[in-house]
Amino acid sequence: MAKSGTTTQGLRAAIERSGYYPTLVAEAVEAAVGGEPISSYLVHQETTFDSNEVRRHVTVLVLTHNRFIVSHTDEQAADAGSPSPYATTSTESVKLSSISSVVLSRVVANPESYTPGTLPREVVLTIGWGAVSRIDLEPAACGEPNCDSDHGYTGNSTADDLSLRVSEAGDGPETVRQTLVFAQALSEATAATAAAAR
Repeated sequence: MAKSGTTTQGLRAAIERSGYYPTLVAEAVEAAVGGEPISSYLVHQETTFDSNEVRRHVTVLVLTHNRFIVSHTDEQAADAGSPSPYATTSTESVKLSSISSVVLSRVVANPESYTPGTLPREVVLTIGWGAVSRIDLEPAACGEPNCDSDHGYTGNSTADDLSLRVSEAGDGPETVRQTLVFAQALSEATAATAAAAR
């Protein structure tokens, strides 16, 4: 389930509609936003299955004129450290000038007959700001098939601070649409910030 919009009241209502510890989530997000006006937001809840347990997770993304705020809330079962179930919520505030990439991957059915405006069946929004990077390495090789020399390693470094996947089948078409709206608002805001810094 995802909800998007542009007002503080709308954000609070979207968090409440998610039904996932709304008082806890709203308090954390509102404290991070402070008094700044909201340009856009997205609330996304996902459910995962871990062995015999069902776990829920909510991600709240908020865009203001100066910052991108991301909040995650997870629930945990009772364990050796805590005799009762508990939830963990965290918020991170990122300056728009720190965002290095906004990647939107779209999966469309029947691309040969695609018409503009058709919703993708799946969208993955990946946002990087340098807090988390992933390095994928593999042994380097040359073009000689019988060569057994050590050519070192080759690889890629990828900014992967946040990746959010929504699908029409799992989340509904409105969730896909709302993710596209938020991604566009974030892309436009980061472009405007970069242009203003020149």
